Amino acid sequence: MKEWRVTISSVRRSDPIEPAGGPYEWFQRAGELLASGNPDASAQLLERVLGAEPGSQAALEFLGRARFDARRFDEAAAAFASLLEFAPDNDYAHFALGLCLWHRQQFEEARDHLALAFVMRPSRSEYGKALSQVKATLLARAMSDLPLNGPVLA
Repeated sequence: MKEWRVTISSVRRSDPIEPAGGPYEWFQRAGELLASGNPDASAQLLERVLGAEPGSQAALEFLGRARFDARRFDEAAAAFASLLEFAPDNDYAHFALGLCLWHRQQFEEARDHLALAFVMRPSRSEYGKALSQVKATLLARAMSDLPLNGPVLA
C-alpha cells in the first residue's frame, strides 16, 4: 500500500489567495454564494467589495443579510446600521436591523425599527408580523414583571 504524505510547507502559500476580477465580480459571486447557502464565504467577498467601494449600499445590505444568515447578529446589526447612515429611509434596513435586535433580545429598539419599516411600507406582511411578535413579547414581559430587554434569568 502506497503511503501519501503532504507536508504543510507543500500546500502553504506565502501570498494570500486573491479572488479573480474586481468589485463587481466579487459582488456577483457573493450573491451567488449567499443564494446557495454559503453566508460566511459571501460575507468575506462583500467585505472585500466594501474595502474597494466603502459607500456601496447594495454591498452593505448583502453583507448584513450574509451575516444574519450566518447567525452573526451583532455584525449584521452593524452592517444594517451603517446602511441606515447612508439611507435612513430604507425600509428593508430598518426591518433587518429590527430582526437583528430581536435576536439580540433588545426588544424595545427592535420594536422601534420594525415599526418604522411597517409605517414606510405597510404592504409588506412580514414587517407587520415581526412587529406584532415583538410587541407581544414586550407585553408578556411587562405583564410578568420581567425586564423588557435581555435574557430572562431564573
